[in-house]
Amino acid sequence: MSQSARPRRALLSVSDKTGIVELAKRLVALDVQILSTGGTARALREAGLPVTDVAEITGFPEILDGRVKTLHPRIHGALLGLRSDKEHMRTMEEHSIVPIDLVAVNLYPFEEVTSREGTTFEEAIENIDIGGPSMLRSAAKNHQSVVVLCDPSDYGPVLAEIEEGGASATTRAWLARKVYEHTSRYDAMISGYLTEHEEEGGGGPAPTLPARPAVGFTKVMDLRYGENPHQKAAFYRDPQAGPGTLARAEKVHGKDLSYNNLLDLDGALAVVASFTEPAACVVKHTNPCGAAVAATLPEAFTLALEGDPLSAFGGIVGLNRPVDRATAEAMTRKNQFFEAVVAPRFEPDALEILAGRSGWGEQLRCIALGAPTRPEDPSTPRYVSVSGGLLSQSSWGDVPDRSAATVPTARKPTGDDLRALWFAFAVCRHVKSNAILLARGAQVVGVGAGQMSRVDAVEAACRKAGERARGSVLASDAFFPFPDGVERAAEAGVVAVIQPGGSKKDDAVVAACDRLGLTMVMTGYRVFRH
Repeated sequence: MSQSARPRRALLSVSDKTGIVELAKRLVALDVQILSTGGTARALREAGLPVTDVAEITGFPEILDGRVKTLHPRIHGALLGLRSDKEHMRTMEEHSIVPIDLVAVNLYPFEEVTSREGTTFEEAIENIDIGGPSMLRSAAKNHQSVVVLCDPSDYGPVLAEIEEGGASATTRAWLARKVYEHTSRYDAMISGYLTEHEEEGGGGPAPTLPARPAVGFTKVMDLRYGENPHQKAAFYRDPQAGPGTLARAEKVHGKDLSYNNLLDLDGALAVVASFTEPAACVVKHTNPCGAAVAATLPEAFTLALEGDPLSAFGGIVGLNRPVDRATAEAMTRKNQFFEAVVAPRFEPDALEILAGRSGWGEQLRCIALGAPTRPEDPSTPRYVSVSGGLLSQSSWGDVPDRSAATVPTARKPTGDDLRALWFAFAVCRHVKSNAILLARGAQVVGVGAGQMSRVDAVEAACRKAGERARGSVLASDAFFPFPDGVERAAEAGVVAVIQPGGSKKDDAVVAACDRLGLTMVMTGYRVFRH
């Protein structure tokens, strides 16, 4: 396996100073000349290392508050010149360009800065690196002769190779590929940010969905497998993901997360983030099988569990308040088993109770968001892959809008009816369609999910609710194509219905409600979830 010679000159210019002093020390021990800029040069000098400023090489000072310092032929020529090309080497000698054999560069912390609350557009722009990506790309293009490092975790292994005689061609090619992945993701982050903040940048309102989506995700972890053991899987983070999202959460207890765990956690988080009151839900196979809001979190959890305790066994719990001792005791009191819990945080005594639950506490995954739950920003796109392509749509955002709602039935809803109906509709939008959900007050008592016909979904929800269907309200994610759905609901004891409307048979459905004594609210918009 071919190797390059040991480097004679290295350019070190990093924002993340992790490991940079140790890297420079080991290079100096190999008689490598160190070139550097700004803060990196200061850090190396403070460590007692000899450093040559890039300005000495270029003959030109850093200008424009450091915006221009390495964009010069004596830097990029030193990186790009082909050592095997006699004409290149003659030209470099003619212009006093000395080859640079190793580059260690990482970029301005654009992701870190833009993920902080309160970052201004101007601050974001100043954290767009120009010289860093240029040096990395130049060095990577000429990786046959240049060792290029963009990740501090690579310093040690690569230095070990160099100290053995030189970095192998395989290593240099791998490092070059890593650079282009790194700069591609960096550009994607910037593109995504500028799209989201286009109006601030003077470009008018940002397009809801970009012409070329910039998806600069970073791998958080490999997962044991996907939906099934024969499928590979990994979890990636959107660089724009803020606090209170699953991508920024921390596992504070339990086993490693699985692919299915993460899907269910996302579903549970979406439900409870829809409410400002204490809310709890239990999710099974991405569908809420129980959900409730109440005056306290323990009460909300107890009501959510009672919605369908059979299906809740082995489920995922979502909570929109910190888990306290009383909530942990409620979760471990009955003969139940949960795979994972997601919440803003876990009080120490609550975590101790959950972890100590006989039979499953040791395995329970506790996921702390580190921030309050919050509804999705409607300007944030959602992506789903399909064969050979990508689908994107805007997120739902906050709780359902009530401004377009109408009441076409003769019987009008009471205040209690309306509270129960809007609660039911808010949860129903998180159920796979065709979706029907029954609620009593602010408690889910029956769910019909993923059915091929709406009347079958009604049947499933009523069957789950049993006697609790009497006096309940019903939410439907889309219109009723025929009166049979509301007729079956009335037979089970449902007293009020909320649905989008928009069917050719709306008049017949309303007439059926009037005949059966039901009240109906039409929201004016559909909430399918495929």
